[in-house]
Amino acid sequence: MIDLRYVKKLLEMLDESTVDSLEISSEKGMRIRLSKSGPARAVMPMAAAQAAPIAVAAPVAAALAAPAPAPAAAEPAKSNAIEVKSPMVGTFYGAPEPGAAPYVAVGQTVKQGQVLCIIEAMKIMNEIESEVSGTVVEVCGQDAHPVEFGQVLFRVRPN
Repeated sequence: MIDLRYVKKLLEMLDESTVDSLEISSEKGMRIRLSKSGPARAVMPMAAAQAAPIAVAAPVAAALAAPAPAPAAAEPAKSNAIEVKSPMVGTFYGAPEPGAAPYVAVGQTVKQGQVLCIIEAMKIMNEIESEVSGTVVEVCGQDAHPVEFGQVLFRVRPN
């Protein structure tokens, strides 16, 4: 049984990334393959014993993928700041748990190695640390929203 929320999240992340296709296999023999190329996107769950894949219709796959809001443009005054970029595709979380205070806020001083946020990828929580000591001048990531590899998460002005 495939959780459609999981497939929807995968589609959203694929749409927002530069990756063309993605295939995930489970230990139970279930495979999900998503691809941007070709005439229509298809989501194909396959059991190990099946001879032919069961395809979800392209309109259903398209309906599951909602367009994401465009990121805000960066201000030119922040050009002297170091950009902390996402090392992976995943979901951005600015706080250790829902309702908790964020790890950092604009104007806060941070030290090199201090945790700035969490990126959840494949149900693994990855702590993203500051590469420099300095002052946070911008938080670019939105809590509980997908991020792609190389996307700017924070801008930190070095001390």
